[in-house]
Amino acid sequence: MAKTILITGATSGFGKACAEYFAAQGWKLILTGRRSERLEQLQQELGGTVQQIITLDVRDREQVFEKLGSLENIDVLLNNAGLALGLEPSWNVDIDDWDRMVDTNIKGLMYCTRVLLPKMIKRNSGHVINIGSTAGSWPYPGGNTYGGTKAFVQQFSRNLRADLLGSKVRVTHLAPGMAESEFSEVRFKGDIESAAKVYQGVEALLPKDIAETVFWIVNRPAHVNINAIEIMPVDQAWGPLAVHRKKD
Repeated sequence: MAKTILITGATSGFGKACAEYFAAQGWKLILTGRRSERLEQLQQELGGTVQQIITLDVRDREQVFEKLGSLENIDVLLNNAGLALGLEPSWNVDIDDWDRMVDTNIKGLMYCTRVLLPKMIKRNSGHVINIGSTAGSWPYPGGNTYGGTKAFVQQFSRNLRADLLGSKVRVTHLAPGMAESEFSEVRFKGDIESAAKVYQGVEALLPKDIAETVFWIVNRPAHVNINAIEIMPVDQAWGPLAVHRKKD
């Protein structure tokens, strides 16, 4: 019997790649996103595997509970919706960007989890996968609030595991590093030139790499929980600690 995955932020990047990959493997899909036209196009492309598309802004708590509250028998919740905005230093950032990252990356993930998790508990079956980022563990200049929101995703996932001990519901935190998608275009608010520079000379991760990893995670034996995976391209690693040296 085909299983069902609900993917938030399914209209681009990791979410779209996961939708395509899981559809090819015969899974049933419920796809959410803010852009109706993209959801409709994806539904046409993937055909009958898409059980439902839901235009949804995960930042809106009432909308999340209204539109997702009636869903049943979700085997996997992929909390993928998220974004980064800007690379300005914290004292010079647009505070609206901070609010949007917190509302999407933290609150949106909490809302979607809260509305669907009770039904997984009742069935004693299910899997919550939270897409974090290496930025949640490793800081970089300009990553301030984005990194903070992804650190929340990491710790929230750990605490979900603690809450769920004794049940058969699984939780995984998946933290990608540099990946080439629309992510940087969103971060730089449509500045394609600035977005392209991020990946210049680098063989970055691709959305399909993440989709393949998600599929592997959910197909482990039922008694196995993958707590966390951090994944980077070979061209990325950690740098030395930064030291500011005063000039003579």
